[in-house]
Amino acid sequence: MSKLEFTFAEKLSLKNSPDFNEDWLQNKIAENPQILGLGELDLIERERKHKSGRLDLLLADTQNEKRYEVEIMLGELDASHIIRCLEYWDIEKKRYPHYEHCAVIVAEDITSRFLNVLSLFNGHIPLIAIQLNALKVGNKIVLDFVTVMNQFALRRDDTVEAKLVETNRDYWNKRATKKTVEIVDKLLEILNSNLDSSQQLNYNKYYIGLNDGFKSRNFIHFKPKKQFTHIYFELMNKEEWIEKLDDLGITSTANKRNLQVTVTPKQVTDNINILTELIKESVEFYNN
Repeated sequence: MSKLEFTFAEKLSLKNSPDFNEDWLQNKIAENPQILGLGELDLIERERKHKSGRLDLLLADTQNEKRYEVEIMLGELDASHIIRCLEYWDIEKKRYPHYEHCAVIVAEDITSRFLNVLSLFNGHIPLIAIQLNALKVGNKIVLDFVTVMNQFALRRDDTVEAKLVETNRDYWNKRATKKTVEIVDKLLEILNSNLDSSQQLNYNKYYIGLNDGFKSRNFIHFKPKKQFTHIYFELMNKEEWIEKLDDLGITSTANKRNLQVTVTPKQVTDNINILTELIKESVEFYNN
């Protein structure tokens, strides 16, 4: 077994470097939002326009219906960037209140003074502060994001969904696997046998929804992964369903809007009757 070799890293200041700027940093985060260390995130929009300016990055944790309003600053954090970040967070929260929203500050230097100021929002404004350390290792640069404060405690409301980017089945076969995408086909067949008008699959970047040919009908929608598929049902009696599914060894969780059920291809085959019952109840909820 080969051993890792120790080497020194030289700390860089992106602000003072002629080779890097904020636009470059935005690109790197937009290409792979997971580098922030906040989980599996998707980019909704970069440089999102508002009357007061542009939000650097709007990111989404679609599985958990969370959104992150991210403001980036090279060098030492200042008051104007904090105010701007909170302003964008407030605008997005009011525009899409169904989602949980969190303001995120990313800066190369977050002093104890500003950490003290940010901590004053505890319990009132969900806020995450991330310090970026740029490191030179040989002829390469490493970006190390360290969360120095995390105050994400939010509420849920009801509202409309955001505009989504359309994709296709090929996209999901590559992002997940053919077997976990085929779970969607099996459940769509059951769903359509319980509806007067058939639904078709609506592929977009964040999940696979439903469409009746005229309008999206996402009372049931899907998010395939490599080993399993998340299925989201709108219905009543979510807690009762969690108990039923738990007895069968099927993982499920609930929020205000959806029951999320996580199944493997084998679990679908072995539990097709209970899943059919669940689909029927969601259809009944939708029809009423």
